[in-house]
Amino acid sequence: MIRRPHHDRDLSRAELELAAVDILSRREEWEEHIRHDPSGLRTYHLLEKDDHLEAWLICWNDGNDTGFHDHDDSHGAVGVAAGHVREETLALGGDPAVREVGPGAVFSFDATDIHRVLHLGDDPAVTIHLYSPPLRRMGAYEVLEDGRLARRSISAEQELVAPTH
Repeated sequence: MIRRPHHDRDLSRAELELAAVDILSRREEWEEHIRHDPSGLRTYHLLEKDDHLEAWLICWNDGNDTGFHDHDDSHGAVGVAAGHVREETLALGGDPAVREVGPGAVFSFDATDIHRVLHLGDDPAVTIHLYSPPLRRMGAYEVLEDGRLARRSISAEQELVAPTH
């Protein structure tokens, strides 16, 4: 794991963005954990965790999509180390708000934002995800046959599964 100073409080979105930039700049500390699954699944590696912050390395392949979700009570930031991803934030009465980001870019989101992240392009992507406080629960969303939006509460462990290698 990356060793950084222990945090004594939860971080703001702006602080999470700065921490993502910092981790992106120290590639030698995490690049050995980059693994792209030949079956096409996303892979995850826990980089750092304390009482107020956790950071994950996530490797993306063609077709990977988180689906719409929220992060319960955790704000987050994503830094893109390689490749491209697209974030779509749900908006009532119109199309989702969209941002497409590539290497070196960082974006953040509120705990209650309903968004999804998708892999873009032909090349695999690598992202750093930070959550404060550490992610415990998430809401996964689906549109029901009658058009209603349904939220299913899931544990963070169901979404972020650290590899065993």
